[in-house]
Amino acid sequence: IVYLDSLFVFLVLLLQVRAGSRVLYRPLSASVLSRPDVKSESSVALLPQSPLSQATLRGFQTSAISRDIDTAAKFIGAGAATVGVAGSGAGIGTVFGSLIIGYARNPSLKQQLFSYAILGFALSEAMGLFCLMVAFLILFAM
Repeated sequence: IVYLDSLFVFLVLLLQVRAGSRVLYRPLSASVLSRPDVKSESSVALLPQSPLSQATLRGFQTSAISRDIDTAAKFIGAGAATVGVAGSGAGIGTVFGSLIIGYARNPSLKQQLFSYAILGFALSEAMGLFCLMVAFLILFAM
């Protein structure tokens, strides 16, 4: 559950960065690589004067460094989401291990234990598939 909470927080932060707050800051590469230009009065008049329009224009500009950072964040997030699939496998092993132990202790409850084991298997497998779906969403939908 803690893993899913941290994954949810990561996805919310990633969506906030991609949605709106990204246009409010200047990319680091633009700050480091830009050279001070001497502008004439005519070129200054052509530039947008309001900070809102400057922020909007910056939103359309992407540098190679910011694209690389976005790609790295995608791969890290997808890898973290894929770890949940291993947790699903461990959960399935625990469910069927407990089924065998329960059947060995009380063979008369075979049918009831098996139905609970199938329910546990389905829930564990659903969580694994959910983690895999989130990994693919991070990779291909963002």
